[in-house]
This record gives sequence, structure tokens and C-alpha cells, in this order.
Amino acid sequence: MSKTFTITRRDKKTKARIGKLKTKSGIAETPFFMPVATRGATKGLTSEELHKMKVQAVISNALILYLRNGSEIIKKSGGIKKFMAHKGINFTDCGGFQMYSKQIYIKSDNKGVLFRNPISGEKLFITPEKDMEIQLDINSDVAMSLDSMPMYEHSKKEIEEATDKTVMWAKRCKEHHDKMQENIPREKRQILFGIIQGGIFEDLRKKATEEMIKLDFEGYSIGGFGLGETIEEEFNVVRAVKEMLPENKPVYLMGIGTPIEILKGIALGVDVFDSRMPSQSARRGTLFTSEGKLKILNEKYKFDQSPVDKNCDCFVCKNYTKAFVRYQLINDEVIGKKLATYHNIYFLTKLIERAKRAIKKGNFEKFMKDFEEKYR
Repeated sequence: MSKTFTITRRDKKTKARIGKLKTKSGIAETPFFMPVATRGATKGLTSEELHKMKVQAVISNALILYLRNGSEIIKKSGGIKKFMAHKGINFTDCGGFQMYSKQIYIKSDNKGVLFRNPISGEKLFITPEKDMEIQLDINSDVAMSLDSMPMYEHSKKEIEEATDKTVMWAKRCKEHHDKMQENIPREKRQILFGIIQGGIFEDLRKKATEEMIKLDFEGYSIGGFGLGETIEEEFNVVRAVKEMLPENKPVYLMGIGTPIEILKGIALGVDVFDSRMPSQSARRGTLFTSEGKLKILNEKYKFDQSPVDKNCDCFVCKNYTKAFVRYQLINDEVIGKKLATYHNIYFLTKLIERAKRAIKKGNFEKFMKDFEEKYR
């Protein structure tokens, strides 16, 4: 039995489940959504505001933090939890996504990745071992193994090469991460998740999953989505991978954050989600509501005195009108971005809370179908 993850409730009609993820900072009830806090902060929101809306975890980018001495500053501050005054759990991503940033990425080989620091111009060679050291310096509760993330438009051969590289790096990450913590009591250790790549190709995903299972990570992440694939392609892969993974290990679907995708993921037994899309879309004027996406910059909302969502009880919907939020966004005011971001993060957090209540009551499938019908 896993000492990290315990399943407390299962849905009878789907693979949906509720669990407890135990970390050195405390326990989070799964499933949950993590707002992206790339540099230790979710754009426009404080850690206190996230705590008040009951956000259980956030995810930061270890590589981006490292580029401007962030990992060093955080280490001297006592870890990222203290640095950002966060009361929940902290995840860190390895920085594999930045391999496809023209501003940062230079090249990679089996040994590691060569990046260019866009701030200083300095070249940085990041090996799997170095990546683990950076994440341990940041002292997050949950770290990710270094991955090579292929893009949707890449050929199958290119995606296979990236997948093989990810598995090769994962072995080195696991070995070095274990060695670095061998003298630390288990309950005080950072948890390491392995990332499964393979694009939309089920055979590549299955091969990668088999190899990752052999390494016995404490959790598994399904990466490489949100890059242009259809929702059908995405969940065909998630379904195939999830059927292979050990039931007693938490599963994290990376980069996915729309309401429909989150519910579909929960139905397949996914436990953790993250995405920059909810906050990024909010700043650009797309808000989640119980009746679907709201494009609040549309002219028809210019004088609209109703709340963003009449069925939402967040402080934005209780105090501000569509007209106000729209006006602030159109004028590029910080308050407009803040209110829109707050609403979207709150909406997803409460949606998952409602999903968990439905699982406990045994009517999750109906809840999901009813929500999807109204949302579309």
C-alpha cells in the first residue's frame, strides 16, 4: 500500500475517486486543481486569497525560478512554502515545457538540455540530476522528473525520440532524487512524480507507461496535452494510460484546466489538474460560468448590470457587474484582470468540490452530464 496516496471513496458508475495525497506539508484531498504560480505567485492573486477560496495546491516552474536566482533566494528563505506564504501544498514542474521556447531553448541530447538564460544570455546545461537539485533547493512538496515534451505537430518519430529521452532522464532523476534524500525521514521527503509522454499515439504512451511503472514513482503525470489535440484524442490516451497505472498511485493530468476536461478527467480517475489557461483566459476576457464560457469583452455586456455568473457566490459575482469587469479589462486595468482571474480560479475550485460531493452521494455521472449540457 502507498504511504503517499490513499483512496477514500470510489464512484460506482465511473472511475472517479476521492483520495488523500500526503506530503511533508500536509494532506490534500483529491481531486484538485492547481493554479499556476510560475515564479511563486499566481498572477493577480495573493496566497491569502487562494487560501480563502480553498485552493489546496499551486504549481511553480523550477527552471523559470532558477533563471533569475529564484531557487537560491527561495532556499535562503526556507523553501517555497515560506517564500510565498502559501498555506497549502507546493508542486514544481521541471521546466520541460521550456524546451520549445525559442527564447530559452538551444538544444538537447541524452545527457540533458542546453538553455540560454534570456536575462543574462548565459548558457545553462540542465541535466536530470541538476534539475532534481534545483527542485530540492526550492523545497516543493511534489517535484516532476525532467521530461522532453514533444509538440502536437511533430512527427511520430520525433515524438518517439522525445518519449524515449523522457524515460531515460526519468531513471536518472529517480536515482539521484532518492540518493539526495536517503538520510531524510520518509515523511519529510519531497515526493517525485514521473512524467509520461508519447503524444496522441497510444502505443508510445503504453510503452512509456510500462517503463515508468518499473521505476515505481510515488505518482504519475500525463504530460504533453493542451497543444492542439482534440478532446477525443486527449482522453483516448488518458483512458489507455490510466488503465495501466497502479490504482494506489495519484495521477496528474498536466496542463488541463477547462471545466469539461476536468470533469471528464475525474470520471477516468485523474486526481490532479493544472493549467495556466483559466487565469490567462480571464485576463483576456473569457470567463467560466454555469451556463458556459462568457466572452465579457463583447459589446452586448457594455451596460450589463448583472453579475458574471448569477449562480456563483465568489466575491466578484456578489459585488461587481459584468459592465464593471468589462470596462476594467477593456482599459487594461489591473483590477479587471484580478477580478476575472479570481472568478475563474474560484469557479474551478468550487466545481471540483461539487464533483466530490456528487461522488460521495453516488450521482457523479448525472452531475457531470447535467453540467456539460448546461455549459455547452
